[in-house]
This record gives sequence, C-alpha cells and structure tokens, in this order.
Amino acid sequence: MAIPVSSPAMTAAPARSYAGPMVLMTTLFFLFGAVTNFNGVLMPYLKDVCQLTDLQSSLIPFAFFIAYFLMSLPAGYVLERIGYQRGIVLGLVIMAGGALLFVPAAEARAYGLFLAGLSLLGAGITLLQVAANPYVSVLGPARQAASRISIVGVANGLGGTLSPLVGGLLLFGSAEVLKKQLAALPLGERLTQEAALVKTPYLGLACFLAALALLFFIVRLPKLESIPADEEAVQADAALLQGRTSALDFRHLVLGVGAIFFYVGVEVGLGDFLIRYGQSLQISQLSPFTQTLVQSLNAVTNYGLLVIGQAPLPIDTTHGFTAAVGAVLVASYWFGLMLGRLVGIPLLRRLNDRRLLVGVCGAGMLLVLGSIVLRGEASLWLIVLCGLCNSIMWPVIFPLAIKGLGPFTKKGSSYLIMAIVGGALIPLLMGWLATHGGGLRVAFLVPVACYAYLLHYAVSGYRVR
Repeated sequence: MAIPVSSPAMTAAPARSYAGPMVLMTTLFFLFGAVTNFNGVLMPYLKDVCQLTDLQSSLIPFAFFIAYFLMSLPAGYVLERIGYQRGIVLGLVIMAGGALLFVPAAEARAYGLFLAGLSLLGAGITLLQVAANPYVSVLGPARQAASRISIVGVANGLGGTLSPLVGGLLLFGSAEVLKKQLAALPLGERLTQEAALVKTPYLGLACFLAALALLFFIVRLPKLESIPADEEAVQADAALLQGRTSALDFRHLVLGVGAIFFYVGVEVGLGDFLIRYGQSLQISQLSPFTQTLVQSLNAVTNYGLLVIGQAPLPIDTTHGFTAAVGAVLVASYWFGLMLGRLVGIPLLRRLNDRRLLVGVCGAGMLLVLGSIVLRGEASLWLIVLCGLCNSIMWPVIFPLAIKGLGPFTKKGSSYLIMAIVGGALIPLLMGWLATHGGGLRVAFLVPVACYAYLLHYAVSGYRVR
C-alpha cells in the first residue's frame, strides 16, 4: 500500500499543533456520515419508487460499499502518484459526479443509474477514507489515537444523524402528500413524480462537495512524513517485526480485518433495514414517548427546512409506524452512535479500551436477540440502542489491528479499509434471507453472528503474536 503513514504506535507530536488538519479531517468525517447514512432512508424510498423486493433494495448498500473492496488498493496507488492532498480533491470530485447522476436517474426512474451514482459516491469516499483514517491515527500522540478517532467519529455521527432526519422529511413527508394528491393517477406517473423528490438533496450535495474540493485545493496540509516518530516505540516494535515479510503475517491484523468487516456489516445492516423491519412489524399504535420524540424532532427539522426555503412537512404519528416515523428512528440509531463516541472520548483516555469493546459487543448481541424474540415497538428500540453499542468499535478496533505493524502499516491500513466491504455483503445476505429465508426476523440473526465474532476478537483475537 502506498499511503505515506507511520504506525500509530510509532508516532507522537508533543511540540506541534495539528488543530487545523484535524478540523479539515473532522469535516470529511461529517461528510462520510451524512452520505453513508442517507442510504437508510434512500433504501425504502427507492424500494417504493422503483418497485423492488427486499433483496433488490439491498443492492443499494451493496453498490455503495463494494467500492471499498474494489478501490482500496487502487486508491493507495493513486495517492502515491498524485499526493495526499490532490487525492482528497479527486475523491471529492468523484463524489460530486456520483451525486449529479441522481438527476438523470430520477428523471428516468432508472434503478441502474441510481446504483451507478451510489458506486461513484462510494469510490470517492474510499479514496478519502484510505488516507483519512491512518492520517488521524498518527496526527498526535500514539496513546491518544483511539480518542482522536472518536473525535472525528462524533462528526461522522452528527452527519449520520442529521441526514436521515432531513432525508426522511424530503423523501417521505412530501411523498405521503403526493400519494394523496395523485391517488387517481396511474401508478407509473405517481412514482415518477415521487422519484423527482430525490433531485434536490443530491444536487445540494454535489454543490457542497464541489465547494469542499475547492477548499482542499487551496489549503496546505502537512505531509505525513513530517510528523515526528516516537523512537522508543520504534525500538519496541523491532522485535515484533523479526521474521515478518507481509502485513498478513500478523494474526491480529488478519482477525482485525474480519472484525472491521463484521462491524461495518452489522452497523449498516441494522441501520438500513430498520425502516423495513418496522414496516414488517405492522405497528398500528405508537407509544406516547415515540410520538413525542418524532413530533419534537420533526418540529426542529422543519425549522431548518424553513431556513433553506422548504415548506414544513409534518409527520403523522396517529396511524402507527410509517416510513417517515422510521426515518426518525434511523436518525436516533445514528445519534446513539454519535453520543457513544462523544462519551467514549474521555472513557477511552481513562479506561481499558479493549474491555469496553468486550462489553459493547456482548450487549449488542443480546439486544438483537431480544429484538427478535419480542414483538411490537420494543423490538425497534432495542435495535436503535445498538447504535450506542457500535459507537466505540471502529476507534478501538482500527488502532488494535494495526498495532506493531511498523513498515507494514500502510498495507495493513488498506486491508482494513477494504474490509468495509462488509457494509455491502452483510446487508445483501440479510436481504436474501428476508426475501427467501423466512422474513426479516430470520435475517436479523446475521447481526447476532457478527456481534459474536466481534466478541471473540475483543476477548482474544486482538493479541499481537
């Protein structure tokens, strides 16, 4: 892998401030969360607009996350050839092109074009992620690597929380109005009208990406080679490197690749299938707590829409669970992830991060099992709580997996980024089981198995041998 990065265990910069680069990296992670988590409302939206099955709709996260597998190694070579900063600019431009593809896709109601746009968005984010994660890992003292990743993770969670809220109102709020207004029209014409709703958010995204690309083209970031190394850590790692000829010679990295695969898979699968899961439960009456939460967040989001010139779109909570209500729960799921990372910043500085990982992996497995057993609204809220459990997994697993790799850190980092393909394959497996294997309750056994593997990694698989 050709990313110029040192091992997190080999870096420290006590005399130098990296506040400016951290702000820019935090902005990128906000973008990652917003674009990625919008798929949670896009999936049921396109399922209706393009008349898809659960299996077909699961191609949405597949098209997005498969780019991580296909593009991670090429992204490293791109960064070597054109440099880190130009690579970021290129990634943002690629993403802008993917967002613009949604305009002709909506006009033609062409599912293939939607998937192509998602693939370009995923390819651009891959290029950015391959550089951003190891960059944040080494941008300061090694002992604070997990907390730094948690800081950018909070921004990631904030973007991921806001985008389903806004997306749910833009795509589902007005869609419900359209369905009533256009009830007398043929199905195809109604669906074409609804498909046009997706143009505005993705045109706005394309403009934001273009502006961000211009910003990264103008500013100057420090080169990773200029970050001083911790000489004591270099000497300590020397013993571990004896007899190693490849990153894959490190057992803890190989198991860490599996851990990232299953972590991203379970996180994306739970978030993207939450609305469909709620619809399958056929909840006719919401609890007062859920109604109050939905109406309160709806009011706040409507105020934001008024600021940008959009008409308020109230959510009806009197008829039980709807896609619009589900979008609020998706936002709550991602808010839990953001909140957990915010709380996790001081915890990861003071407590044993691996022991925290053991606790959240076990809790996540029990929550999903409880959701499968229970019925009604409680099943949904148990899944929402999984967002809190998922919060510290990435900032703990990533540094653990590349610990002690020394000169193999570049390659190891690329393998871990490639493992994000779990976000493509795990939801696809869930979609197949939901369509052909007995419904969504059976499909949710897949996240249970993912949490079981993560628990194994937290207990013993992390050890450097």
